[in-house]
Amino acid sequence: MTETRNILLSGVGGQGIILASKILSTGLINAGYDVKMSEVHGMAQRGGSVTTQVRYGDKVDSPIIGKGQADILVSFEVMETGRWLEYLKLSGQVIINQWEIGSAPILSGKSLYPKGVIEEIASKVEETTVIDAARLAREIGNIRTMNVVIVGALIKALGLEALDWEEVIRSTVKPKFVDVNIIALKAGMDQIQ
Repeated sequence: MTETRNILLSGVGGQGIILASKILSTGLINAGYDVKMSEVHGMAQRGGSVTTQVRYGDKVDSPIIGKGQADILVSFEVMETGRWLEYLKLSGQVIINQWEIGSAPILSGKSLYPKGVIEEIASKVEETTVIDAARLAREIGNIRTMNVVIVGALIKALGLEALDWEEVIRSTVKPKFVDVNIIALKAGMDQIQ
């Protein structure tokens, strides 16, 4: 029997978090897991916070992850990590994309982007991994694959890299973006030891 695993993905509208969750959920369903996913868009179209919760195992009753229950917090944007950290288990793992998107007060000059967020998180969470998904996506040739790079890192962190993720990519992204997203997925997996 597989215990239920809880993954919380957080970021900002426009980062492709919904597609990332769809890729993860599709792969897990294809592997025979019971999967529940929920999403919160907030003010996503205005650069606001977006989260998705993915729970999987033999039997999952609810799509909702409570505070202190996430096994892994995956943050597509640095500041969002701190916003959702209270949902992580004490023994949980954090994957942080080294990408900063200023909120409206920051963009208007009324406040500054906070310094030291990654260091603060790493001091609280022993298993913290920081990846530069934007750099990898640019090297691949398409910055819009940043979300799939992050999914690749998550898949490897979960120990699920043996599943047929290429087929999942083929079934979830537009045909003209399949090849570049397969490369992005593998690049993300390579970021986790």
